[in-house]
Amino acid sequence: MPLGRCGDLTAMHYRVEAADLHAHLYGVTLTIAQPAAGQRVSLPVWIAGSYMVREFAKQITTLSARQHNRAVTVQQVDKCTWRVDCAADAPLTLHYQVHAHDDSVRTAWLDTQRGFFNGTSLFLQVEGLEDVPHQVTLVADTFHTPNSKPWQVATGLTPVKTDRQGFGTYAAADYDELVDCPVEMGPFWSGSFKACGIEHRFVVAGATPAFDGERLLRDSQKICETAIRFWHGKSKRGNKHSATPHQSYVFMLNAVAQGYGGLEHRNSTALICNRADLPRLHETSQSEGYTTLLGLISHEYFHTWNVKRLRPAEFTRYDYTQENYTELLWFFEGFTSYYDDLLLHRAGLIDDAQYLKLLNKTIHQVLQTPGREVHSVAQSSFEAWTKYYRQDANSPNLTVSYYSKGALVALCLDLSLRQHGVKNHSVSLDEVMRALWVRCCSGQQDGPMTEADVLAVLNELTGRSWAAEFKAWVHGTRELPLEKLLTAHGVGIRHEPAPLAQRLGLRVGEDHGVQIKTVLNGSAAHRAGFAPGDEWLGIEIAGKAPSAWRLKKLEDLLHYVGTAKKLVALVSRDAQLLRLNLTWPNANDNRVWRLTIDNATLVKRWLTL
Repeated sequence: MPLGRCGDLTAMHYRVEAADLHAHLYGVTLTIAQPAAGQRVSLPVWIAGSYMVREFAKQITTLSARQHNRAVTVQQVDKCTWRVDCAADAPLTLHYQVHAHDDSVRTAWLDTQRGFFNGTSLFLQVEGLEDVPHQVTLVADTFHTPNSKPWQVATGLTPVKTDRQGFGTYAAADYDELVDCPVEMGPFWSGSFKACGIEHRFVVAGATPAFDGERLLRDSQKICETAIRFWHGKSKRGNKHSATPHQSYVFMLNAVAQGYGGLEHRNSTALICNRADLPRLHETSQSEGYTTLLGLISHEYFHTWNVKRLRPAEFTRYDYTQENYTELLWFFEGFTSYYDDLLLHRAGLIDDAQYLKLLNKTIHQVLQTPGREVHSVAQSSFEAWTKYYRQDANSPNLTVSYYSKGALVALCLDLSLRQHGVKNHSVSLDEVMRALWVRCCSGQQDGPMTEADVLAVLNELTGRSWAAEFKAWVHGTRELPLEKLLTAHGVGIRHEPAPLAQRLGLRVGEDHGVQIKTVLNGSAAHRAGFAPGDEWLGIEIAGKAPSAWRLKKLEDLLHYVGTAKKLVALVSRDAQLLRLNLTWPNANDNRVWRLTIDNATLVKRWLTL
């Protein structure tokens, strides 16, 4: 029988307070109404949506337990699990502190200005009781500091008894819901809007007085309405879409001096952006930074359907103690990356030319990654835990981003479908996505999806197999048919000389001289023997006077090389001075694409229908 309440105690209750704002410590008290004898508890090692083992338990201190008003022994049994020497005859209380000083969307933060946490960083999971109701109480007075503005709370959790600022008690149906609803606290800016009748709240921490919140709300509303109608069609004005997977939604944005990222949740998202990228009052133009922020908002909101409900079958039930492997991140992250900017266009927030510029950037990211020739996007998905999320100087040679290449797979599939046509009807990827939603997320289905489901839907909609395309595009490493498909839909492709670093096959830093960060396989720099960590000091050119030149930045080369084809690069490696023979690359050896509009009618048909 599922546990509900024991007397006046919720089956699982967490009390969260600020133990020490200056030491960045949360205090957590967990009360288990009906523990098992020798109850085991654990803290997740990863958070859904960010595929890397992060060992959150390392931030826990002073874990203790009491039962029958006396202390009971707590013994750690592995890196993230503890066994409590308790009986099964009375409520058990655990108390611990969590250090929170990671200003990202993945973990937890606490100081005198702001509090934020994901449940995977704070809430111990109680073995055997994961599916019972959980409650959490946020203690208001512990988060108050002298002379500070009143703190507020924003979260996707269901309020039970809260004050006007949002402090108080919240409920979750089970542990999965509890840790899938992050909490933002502080004197943040807050606004709201309705999209297709659904209430949306947007909170922003760290904004300046020049921040134009009303513009952010208007633009976010357009994005949300476009996404809802993408998945569920149009409803009568003002009416809620009963089929949507959420009845309310919260955006939590942390604006910082420098940062970018987002993490999706079932009815909320945590975002981080450069403060300078926020829209400003009286500003009529749209900066590239603000367009990037809108794309991030679109991406994370689209995940409400694609990965939170429609999700890999391997994620039917998360195992928080270890890696959860799937080959489908190319679909769930890659296809979302295809639609994030496309929905900005459909929402009227960018035009055709701006969209093609963003697509151009994605194409460059893939074509300038040698790893695409050795690592399929399915393999990249499976090995995200060790390759994509643990990148080093050689990563571009070993793997390809399932975000970027996955988006290009979606592009190729969409354009191929539109060419295919069935009984005078042009099929699109939109119809595939909606058919997958019906197949996997309606009736008795609760969301798990496999690659076989995608292939089955494609077959149903087009009357033919797409297995060959998936073998080549998803499981293979050959080049995608981008040029052929784009030109067939009105896009012109101009081939232009690549930037200097790209032509040489280098990624560099120039804070203090020219520091080699990455050497791309097969490039001129690779053949010359450059290595990550080298400092490129200068060059020698035989037969020239003067023949040696000091480099302060990479572009200095263009002043010195002239018509020379052979030169010697002077580099410092481990305090040794080396001379590397470098053959100057031909301008035609490495060229980049520039997308243009050749047939506006065809481009418009693709982008708007």
